Amino acid sequence: MPLKWCALLVAAVASTACLTANLVVGVSDGGSPTLLNLITVGAAAVAIAVAVVAEGFERLTGRLNQLAETLATRLDELDARTGDRNTGFVEGYLLRHSPEAAVVPLGPRGSQRRATMGADD
Repeated sequence: MPLKWCALLVAAVASTACLTANLVVGVSDGGSPTLLNLITVGAAAVAIAVAVVAEGFERLTGRLNQLAETLATRLDELDARTGDRNTGFVEGYLLRHSPEAAVVPLGPRGSQRRATMGADD
């Protein structure tokens, strides 16, 4: 926010300096200060461009923050609405089996695997 206002202040000061210099030179000498005009117009143009970019960045940041908040709210609503549907099943399964249940390893297979091709099925 301060960058935008500083850039607008620089543009206003540059425009005022250009106008004042042209008035002073026009009244006293009758010529035109070309170099001063180019410098002040360039400074004003750069300051206005910086102000426009700063305003665009500010708006983009605001929209992205709003989008992130909306997304977080929607995800929270979705999580609250759906919940974990398998919780009851898993808890019941675990309660049915005692924690001391024996783990039985699988034995070796009786037949070995072989590759089949086409009609060998």
